[in-house]
Amino acid sequence: MTPNPLQRPKPPRKIQPQGNQQRNQTPSTSHPASGGNRGNNGNRNNNNGGNNQPPSPWLDETPSPDSTASFVEYLRWMREPDHPYKDATKVQILQLATEKANYREHLTTLNQRLELMAGKDNTFTVKCAWRIRVGGHRGPESILLPAFDALGMPYIPSSTLRGVARTQAIREVMEDKGIDWKEAEKEPEIVKHFGSLEADKQDKAGKVIFFDAYPLPNEHGLEMDMANNIWKWENNQLKYASNPNVFLSLKEPTFKIGLKLVNGLKDPKILEKVKQWLIKGLQTGVGSQVNTGYGEFLIAGKEQPSHEFFRVKFGLEGQLIHGYQRLNQGQTRGNPVAEVRPIAFKSMLRYWFRAFTLGVLEPKKVQELEAQLFGGIDPQQWGWLKVNIEQWQLDRKEPKTKDEKVGQESGILILSHSLNSPNDYKESLEKLCKNLTWLMFNLGGVGQGARRPCYSRKNRPNPRPFYRGSTLIVKDDNPFWDRGETIQEFKPLFQKKLITFYQALGSLTSEKLNYRNLKSCGRVNQSQWENAIDRNCRIVVCSGQTDFDKPYALATLHHRDFKHNDRYDRYLCGENGKPSPVWIADLGDFQVVTVFGATENPRKSYLEKLHSYAQEIAQIFPL
Repeated sequence: MTPNPLQRPKPPRKIQPQGNQQRNQTPSTSHPASGGNRGNNGNRNNNNGGNNQPPSPWLDETPSPDSTASFVEYLRWMREPDHPYKDATKVQILQLATEKANYREHLTTLNQRLELMAGKDNTFTVKCAWRIRVGGHRGPESILLPAFDALGMPYIPSSTLRGVARTQAIREVMEDKGIDWKEAEKEPEIVKHFGSLEADKQDKAGKVIFFDAYPLPNEHGLEMDMANNIWKWENNQLKYASNPNVFLSLKEPTFKIGLKLVNGLKDPKILEKVKQWLIKGLQTGVGSQVNTGYGEFLIAGKEQPSHEFFRVKFGLEGQLIHGYQRLNQGQTRGNPVAEVRPIAFKSMLRYWFRAFTLGVLEPKKVQELEAQLFGGIDPQQWGWLKVNIEQWQLDRKEPKTKDEKVGQESGILILSHSLNSPNDYKESLEKLCKNLTWLMFNLGGVGQGARRPCYSRKNRPNPRPFYRGSTLIVKDDNPFWDRGETIQEFKPLFQKKLITFYQALGSLTSEKLNYRNLKSCGRVNQSQWENAIDRNCRIVVCSGQTDFDKPYALATLHHRDFKHNDRYDRYLCGENGKPSPVWIADLGDFQVVTVFGATENPRKSYLEKLHSYAQEIAQIFPL
């Protein structure tokens, strides 16, 4: 008898308890670009509560449907919304769904059916350059699920493909004739191929049939993904609140695409024209987050369209960039899964853009401009900047033993104009983003622990993790990246890049910015500061004696003078719910230190101590 994939196994089989996974300790995700070094206080409570083990997070039994059941079946084992272990359950169930489900048989059948319906000559394959998110089904716990059919197979709906081709055609007509979207929709070229209810009878319906597209059997690509909107604007003020959410997307899948002429039509030129529009549209991007690496397709023999204006080869070492955290049986915390994510770089560029502009513009204007450049949700905006990573790879995993070397990632960061970028502002946008990228590389890292440079903890009594911090490295010979070999050489180069950034910002806003007479963004006291490079911020570059493998600036930050009961000062090193006000970047012979709210202690005292014991030190901001 063929097993029913939708039937729960009986009798139920219990699994071992998962440890003390209270909600505030759930191993859900780590944000790839939060910039926080939340391990500073170093006193995480992993106590399992002795013998008082909590109940299993599963509803009744371990999910074990038939291997051909889709990920949708696993969602039936989700906890009720108010259960204390629901967050861990969500991660573990999605993980099981991506690792255990076997889609080969279904996808083989579906792709064979596509060839029979469209004709083998009318199909072609496309490969996603990174991840893709098409659809937006809301599953249990508001999990964002990819589009899936009645069998639970991930796919790209035919309506999406038609929309991609039609949108590309309209864009080309708009560009050729200099008209707006509504006018372009009515153009004969669009109506002829895609139809219109307002057209004559022969053009009311489209001339081409689009079919649902499925991944190839061995490359379905279903994997866990993560989103974390850390910074929010509320009443023109920034609020920090980590809110990691796991969901499913497809990673590097290869799809088979099929289309054919409607019955009775025998004009191959129409089919070929629509196919070319579809190919160009797929190369531009499909689904959500196309400005951050999602949904961009590669097609054999077709040159990738590019609106690129800047690229840099980089390396990253330390705690790296992560997606979600993977759970293993019996663990109370997850293991971060390292992945070079374009969204991490875009989020960091956005962070530094916001920090610098808050010193010269009103918060409301900063909020509007930030959404214009980087995109926004409320109201929904498609930003002008597109961020991609090419040739990305995990060069070395983060060490699990003292004998292993530090983790490393690498790739090529590429900045491009999005399709929404207006021609009148492209030159100013390029100047602003290039100089902002230089500043980002010289002010901190990217990924977990980005506010600290990478340093070893191997010689400590309880060294896990063996390395902390994140060091971002430029691997580019372009003179643009020159930062000098000494503090005195670095200072004018830094200030020149910053002034150029402000000038480009002034061009974008059509305002004359007084960057030598900065604004004060919010109140500052011992426990309060804003993540703003304003009148209360100081940036210094210094060198001095290392300690315990920590560069001088970090060793001073962790000095016993700034500890209380053997714990780091939370108003210097941050705490859960509030990130550190101090950023440190290690450039080899010297460090660059950014201190928010530097006019009040303990940040003021920290800067004074840096000056007292430095071999060399110079203030580079304010100008």
